[in-house]
Amino acid sequence: MDRFSLNDKVVVVTGAAGILGQMFCRELVGAGARVVALDADAQALARLCEQDHAEAIAAHCVDIRDRGQMAAVREQTLARHGRIDGLLNNAASKSPNFFEPFESFPLEDWNDVMSVNLTGAFVCCQEFGSAMAAQGSGSVVNVLSVYGIVAPDQRIYEGSKYLGRAINTPAIYSASKAGLWGLTAYLASYWGAHNVRVNALTPGGIYSGQNQTFVDRYSQRVPLGRMGQPEDLCGALVYLLSDASRYTTGQNLVVDGGLTVW
Repeated sequence: MDRFSLNDKVVVVTGAAGILGQMFCRELVGAGARVVALDADAQALARLCEQDHAEAIAAHCVDIRDRGQMAAVREQTLARHGRIDGLLNNAASKSPNFFEPFESFPLEDWNDVMSVNLTGAFVCCQEFGSAMAAQGSGSVVNVLSVYGIVAPDQRIYEGSKYLGRAINTPAIYSASKAGLWGLTAYLASYWGAHNVRVNALTPGGIYSGQNQTFVDRYSQRVPLGRMGQPEDLCGALVYLLSDASRYTTGQNLVVDGGLTVW
């Protein structure tokens, strides 16, 4: 079981102050990791550090699309710890018109979401992944979505709401997450000779405030009969970042309650 330990491993987490990001940071700290938490929300980052072992978390309020800012975080992290052992590309964005129909979805919203979900991950892989390649070890985990590998069932959205607002899954979300899977496979091959593993973690639908209509319809599509909870992802995450997965690369670990089996 020692292979699952993250003791003293230095892991960079993007989107660290979000719904999943906060839980990921707590889990990594609990497993012994030193977490470098990146997010654009300064107040949420401050709350994260107050709640979760601030001595084990170095928080940076940054824009992950900004190469200069990422390079600065990389240099600060290397100066403090001497190495970078993991990168968790978890950041994802919504736009003001995120739930607009496909036909009227604004191009500027498309470009903005893509710049975070895919371009931001690209920049972080360049800055932090290259540091791992230079040291000859490391693990990159890119958080996808089940809707990056299969299409959403449009039938579940009639009458569905999130925090009181009508919802759907827009094409930009599927396209950006599918693109992140392509980047995952490419980098697994590109950095394999440098002992840097690159894998994807794909959650199914995670409950975070959807109304009962959505919960019931989605759960009917899942063999395990329910939506996921954030903690359902923890075991898979620790596995992919730890030495337990030292011969695993270029893989997509799908944690979806069985949704994609049919």
